[in-house]
Amino acid sequence: MKKITGILTYAMLAVAPLASMAQDEAVSNMKSERERTSVDDTTIKYNARGWRKGGVFSLNFAQGNSANWAAGAEKSSFSVAGFATLFANQKKGAFFWNNSLDLGYAMQRTSSLGTRKTDDKLDFYSKMGKDLNPHWAIAGVVNLRTQMTDGYDYNYLNKGLKRRISGLFAPAYLLVSPGIEWKPTSYFNVLFSPISARWVIVSSDPYSYYFAGGFDPTTLDPETPLAANYGVNPSRKVSFQAGAYLSATFFKEVVKNVTYKSRLDLFSNYLGTHDPITDVKKSAKPQNIDVFWTNALVMKVNKWLGVTYNLDLIYDDDVKQFGPNHSSPGTQVRSLLGVGITAKF
Repeated sequence: MKKITGILTYAMLAVAPLASMAQDEAVSNMKSERERTSVDDTTIKYNARGWRKGGVFSLNFAQGNSANWAAGAEKSSFSVAGFATLFANQKKGAFFWNNSLDLGYAMQRTSSLGTRKTDDKLDFYSKMGKDLNPHWAIAGVVNLRTQMTDGYDYNYLNKGLKRRISGLFAPAYLLVSPGIEWKPTSYFNVLFSPISARWVIVSSDPYSYYFAGGFDPTTLDPETPLAANYGVNPSRKVSFQAGAYLSATFFKEVVKNVTYKSRLDLFSNYLGTHDPITDVKKSAKPQNIDVFWTNALVMKVNKWLGVTYNLDLIYDDDVKQFGPNHSSPGTQVRSLLGVGITAKF
């Protein structure tokens, strides 16, 4: 509980200034019409059918070499990272439909470790609703999160073994949430739903053992199936949850040529869960709130050169892969800083 409280406090402290900024803009009403018209890139106008589409793409490279370096360094290294955030929003009278797709992928190759994935994200977020007034709306959200390729534990059992621990739809999180939305400004909004449905899916090789038959031949200890690491029974492949959901979104050009996008999702599961191995029913713990917080900062130096920084933070009480025995939940943090080609369209 202390960990969860700390995570939520940290996340809310980060979001609170954004809400304050949003409220100040609404009160002062001193911003230009260009800044107030949309949560997305306002340089792109709605077409005749009510659509506004666009996005940002960034491709970054890094390369290094060393020879006879006394302090120690890789003889050669190369990394490439790509990031894209796309949107397609429609507005017709009081009706709105906002869609965003965030993609991220990065690989690194070093002379000693070979090629490894360092980032992999696919996050689709779709919200449809109807305005009740300028600041309130009824809306529904569909969100799908997963990764695109297999990920590995390169030191499995502390023996330097390479075991698959993730992949496309292993896991995937699908959420459907109806609720009410507060929109104090065009670039900040909060959606709350007292009851939402979420599915945790591990459909791609849910067992995925390293050893044949799932037993360590030297100790005869059973391996944990891949799906169980995410709280899913591998024979079922899907775990259903129902609970409260809150999503806060901020998307704005905070200063000229600097765009910041942030989304904080909180989910509290009302239902009891089943142990993914024994299938024994466990009591509900709605106080153990799942946290997903994603941030993207894009800074354009000139027409083609830019700097991107991505930070993701996740806490899921059902993902028990951490701690001394790799059996406890933990805060997951991933960040990526890159300098390279950036295009806005």
